[in-house]
Amino acid sequence: MAETMTRIINKPAWVDLATSDATAARDFYSKLFGWKVEVNEDPQYGGYALARIGGQDAAGIGPLQSPDQPTVWNVYIGTDDLEGLSTKVTRAGGVVIAPAFDVGDQGRMAVFQDPSGAFISAWQGTRMGGFQTEGPNAFGWAELNARGVEKAIPFYQTVFGWTPKAVGTADQPYTEFKVEGGASFAGATEMNPMVPAEVPSYWLVYFSVADVDASYRTALDAGAREMLSPIDFPGGRMAIVADPQGATFGLMSLARS
Repeated sequence: MAETMTRIINKPAWVDLATSDATAARDFYSKLFGWKVEVNEDPQYGGYALARIGGQDAAGIGPLQSPDQPTVWNVYIGTDDLEGLSTKVTRAGGVVIAPAFDVGDQGRMAVFQDPSGAFISAWQGTRMGGFQTEGPNAFGWAELNARGVEKAIPFYQTVFGWTPKAVGTADQPYTEFKVEGGASFAGATEMNPMVPAEVPSYWLVYFSVADVDASYRTALDAGAREMLSPIDFPGGRMAIVADPQGATFGLMSLARS
């Protein structure tokens, strides 16, 4: 872990992958993003690994902690008051799924569920603050795909102080989130009605890449499954894939202004 910590508050501070095959996942993402992945040998961390770019923390990869847990990318929102945040979650209509607990000496975390049913985690760092890098092959965006997004938007306003901004069209409504004085870092949309009914609301992690099409081909060559082939959107270009163990994630690049 890095010795110098920079706290990230009320914004995405970290993402990590809980996977059914951590060894295979480390190999896949190393090939795709050029990550150097190092497993923490301390048994209290259960095989958790840090993925780094140029020596800077970018993401985590770890094995599933329960056989009932899905293989999925998780989003963590930074906080300096985990207990107070948990109270806000409950008052805003969410559920505390995992109350605050210590993660070794690195920090504390909790897991919540918003009113639409999507899971979102929170991180209060002690030794580890969160992301240390941005740009190509690092976290780029988080997107809530919700069944009943109108229930979720006020929740995130109340709990994290996010300001929503409608940027979509009448046919394709889309909401961006930001904190006062900052750029947008996340979005929310109603789940496509074509998605099977058994799929719950979820947060989707996007990674920034220099070339979406090239990264998309690299992912498929490494065993990923196509979910959405590369397309243009108003802000740039994007694609969505599922890794060989089934975790879905996005690739994105922003248009140059």
